[in-house]
Amino acid sequence: MDMRKHVEVCFTPGEYEYFKDEYDIVVVIDVLRATSAICAAFDHGIKSIIPVATIDEAREYQKKGYLVGAERKGQIVEGFDFGNSPYSYMKEALKGKDVVLSTTNGTKALSIASEADTVVVGSLLNLNALCEWLAKQDKNVLCLCSGWQDKFNLEDTICAGAISDYLIKTGDFRSNEDSSIAAKYLYLSAWDNPLGYLKSSSHRRRLKNLNLNEDVKYCLTPNTSTSIPILKDGKLTKL
Repeated sequence: MDMRKHVEVCFTPGEYEYFKDEYDIVVVIDVLRATSAICAAFDHGIKSIIPVATIDEAREYQKKGYLVGAERKGQIVEGFDFGNSPYSYMKEALKGKDVVLSTTNGTKALSIASEADTVVVGSLLNLNALCEWLAKQDKNVLCLCSGWQDKFNLEDTICAGAISDYLIKTGDFRSNEDSSIAAKYLYLSAWDNPLGYLKSSSHRRRLKNLNLNEDVKYCLTPNTSTSIPILKDGKLTKL
């Protein structure tokens, strides 16, 4: 009997219902930029992040005096303190604070996954730290890509492929789904030059048009973070 645990990849939040309840750990991935910004925030001393799916929820928190970041279609939503640029979360003024965040894709995926036993945040920034931690858990893992407005995207899939490849190589995990196999091979073909490979990706073009190239470079640089953000009772904290 094969005792290995499963690691699988779900391309979009819209497909999550086909996977849910089978996995002990869900890794939510939104490389450009929500989960990268979340890792950067914990690297720079933020106490917690409350992810909310809607702008209305974000406004409610703002009324209570919280610092709130809100992004839609790559841009800061008018009236909020910041968006989801990782650089927004490196400010001294945010150290030790509870911050609220709402984004186009990432916080929606976190909200959808929130019922799972364990939900952690994955990005290229914390890839090695996260993979090492996941390998020790001995639990079934689902990589949930945030995609772009419920459509497939390259960067999240490549990150998910990197995680599944690492776990499979330990010998303790296996993948059955075609989505997981596809993600692994995308990762293997992209990994020598992720920046070059993703040059033509739709969201990279979107961000470039908004003059956010520095954000893109930051988010596509692997292993600059050792933070593993975990979702508990609606709040992300550092593991």
